[in-house]
Amino acid sequence: MKASIDIVEKAPKAYLAGIRDQKISKSESEILIKELTELSQTLGLDIVGREIINIRGNTAQYGIGTGKAAELAEKALSLGAECLIFDTEINPSQQRNWEKLSALSVMDRQELIIQIFSGRAQTKEAALQSELARLIYALPRLQHKYIDLNRQRGGRYGTRGAGETRLEMDRRRIGQRIKILEKELLEVRQHRETQRKQRKRTQIPAAALVGYTNAGKSSLLNSLTGAGVFVEDKLFATLDSTSRRIELPSGLPVLVVDTVGFIRRLPHTLVKAFHSTLEEASLSDLLIHVLDASDPDVESHYDTTVSVLRELEAAEIPRITVLNKADKPEAVDNIEILKEKYPGSITLSAVTGEGLPLLMERIEAALKSRSQAQ
Repeated sequence: MKASIDIVEKAPKAYLAGIRDQKISKSESEILIKELTELSQTLGLDIVGREIINIRGNTAQYGIGTGKAAELAEKALSLGAECLIFDTEINPSQQRNWEKLSALSVMDRQELIIQIFSGRAQTKEAALQSELARLIYALPRLQHKYIDLNRQRGGRYGTRGAGETRLEMDRRRIGQRIKILEKELLEVRQHRETQRKQRKRTQIPAAALVGYTNAGKSSLLNSLTGAGVFVEDKLFATLDSTSRRIELPSGLPVLVVDTVGFIRRLPHTLVKAFHSTLEEASLSDLLIHVLDASDPDVESHYDTTVSVLRELEAAEIPRITVLNKADKPEAVDNIEILKEKYPGSITLSAVTGEGLPLLMERIEAALKSRSQAQ
């Protein structure tokens, strides 16, 4: 009898490229390429190499100079890469040019994040939102799939070739699907609005957990409520908004809402598609801003989250800052510095429970203060 053989599918090999112009500092470009690495690993890619390319001006064909582009493509191929991933957004024409030059699959940060969202969507709402973002991104990029067919039109002068007809058909189908998805998501949004009105009638305040992706929001929700929300040490482990009711020390009920994590350069298609989820933050009575105190880039994560909150018109909502993951050795040196930078912040560990009683007291005080102000 022959022994069974386990077939292990190999992860696609990727080469990562960060583009740094004069508007981006060296430290910022290093943070962005580090995040691109984490995003690629979250998608399950095998990173064979990465580099940051300094440019003085953007060129239309590749976004960088032709000589540097040829050098980058050759390097990626020599390392056995199967795909080339850029940290900056590339337009459909540039994507086509890069794929011709390198003979590799090419994507940018925006497409990478959309693919992660599509693969991690668990609920119907998240699946609808992810599909909408994917189609909005794909629509202007359809033409390069049919470029060869369009060049071989055939037929009489003035008639349309098969490639052009197929392109138009696909555009129409995608456009129709986008309309259907937008209608379904509008119904979801209306349902959420109905739930909020019911909460208002019962006068139960809502506190939303916000913060950078992988800061520990879902772990904190589990610690506060026993919600059993999926937790994983990867970017965008949770996409779905989860709400759980808890009682504060005085007996005051409050609804704690988990939200999707923020990240630099969050694609606008995702901001639009996930509006019904993200607006949970803008319509809450209180925000609990969760920071990963063990992350060396925590201060820039704070700034990114505040920037997204500002975009959602939620920056003026009362906010409690939480320094999470205090149980990690890497957090020890950071915490004192962070407490000075963010006065009134709470040192906390969602894993050990350190700081949870103080957080409950602060939530209660903030909600009472807001109620009295109204």
